[in-house]
Amino acid sequence: MPRSIMVPPEHAPEPTRPEPQVGSATRQNVPSPPTSASAPTRRKAPWLLIVRARLAAAWRLGVKLWGEHGPQALAALLATACGVLQVSPQFAPLLTALQHLLQRGPGSVTHLADLAALPRVLVGIGLVLMAVGLLLRARVAWVIGLLLGLLSAGLALWIARQPNAIFASAALLIAVLLVYSRHFNRSSLAASSLFALLGIGSLLIYGVLGSLWFGAGYAPPIQDLPTAFYYTIETMSTLGYGDIVPRTVEARMFTVSMVVLGITVFATTLSVVIGPLVGGSIKRALEGRMQKQQRRNHYVILGVSSLAYTMWKELHARNVPVTVIIGLGQHSPYPEDADVITGDATRNEVLQEAGVPQAKAVLTLRDDDAENAFAVLAVKELAPGVKTIAGVNDARHLAKIRRVQPDLLFAPQVLGSDLLVRTLFGEPIDNDTVSKLLFAQN
Repeated sequence: MPRSIMVPPEHAPEPTRPEPQVGSATRQNVPSPPTSASAPTRRKAPWLLIVRARLAAAWRLGVKLWGEHGPQALAALLATACGVLQVSPQFAPLLTALQHLLQRGPGSVTHLADLAALPRVLVGIGLVLMAVGLLLRARVAWVIGLLLGLLSAGLALWIARQPNAIFASAALLIAVLLVYSRHFNRSSLAASSLFALLGIGSLLIYGVLGSLWFGAGYAPPIQDLPTAFYYTIETMSTLGYGDIVPRTVEARMFTVSMVVLGITVFATTLSVVIGPLVGGSIKRALEGRMQKQQRRNHYVILGVSSLAYTMWKELHARNVPVTVIIGLGQHSPYPEDADVITGDATRNEVLQEAGVPQAKAVLTLRDDDAENAFAVLAVKELAPGVKTIAGVNDARHLAKIRRVQPDLLFAPQVLGSDLLVRTLFGEPIDNDTVSKLLFAQN
């Protein structure tokens, strides 16, 4: 009889379980994976992330644009709205009053109560004009806009006896100008010109209408617009030909007011418009002269190469005075506040202007090795005691540039290749080695 082989329980194979057949009751009893409501959410999650990222980017862009252009744009919009609200209700009555004035002569001025709207119209026009200056972030526009906003709010309360749309827009304008006052810090010639135009125009209107109003108190009497305009210009400019003389107290006081206002407006116009132009020229001239006098114990860099710019940047970061000489027609990579001289670096007058005789060292770092060699010769001829450092762009020119005998030679190619080879072969690199390679010494 065959023997039965006993297999230890620990080595006994596990009984195979029959796979459930498709469609069988066993397969039907196996619970299927739960269809959670999060599956559609997982499918939408990338879209939600994209939307959130775009919203965040739009928010950052909006914050950036607001910081750069928002305050001045909002102030200009409020100034325009306040000005339009001031002018629009009074424009038709004022136009009718001026038409009566032109048709019936100066005798109708005393009967034109609608001319009381003139101050509001002038304030409104001034606000609209200052909106341009506010967009330019001009400081003078900020000052005038703030004053006109206060005047608008005061006129609105005085006339309407209660807050209205004009008062609300003026109050918002004042608040925006006060909160964002630091944004309006530019000295703009355009805004200054608008200020001058507004001041002269207002004074002309004041003088013409006042001359017609008090025309009977002059000898000869002022009875037409051309004569009133002529007398206004004559009085504002303080010429005083004596052909029209005030006789009554009212006429004399009005003439005094025109003289004072005329001197004030013209003096302010000259200081605001012409002052920055002349002051800027004088400032540039004085800065150039002072800079020229201060060119002592400094470094002079010749060239606009990347090496020259990097060298200037490193010296400037250490608060070391540096003067740069660039060739004629070359584009300067240096910032506006850099001490840059344009000219031929081999000419003595250009080197004298750069203060080479008083410099600590001259670095010729131009892209052309021949130009560097000629510059070294020119510096040694003018100031033999000044240290010269010549840059070498092509290692094959080392021997040729040594013949002009610069104090130091700087060869980036030799330095980089030798350091790389020493690193590959594990050779030591000490200060003497770096100094020898850096300045291409024998």
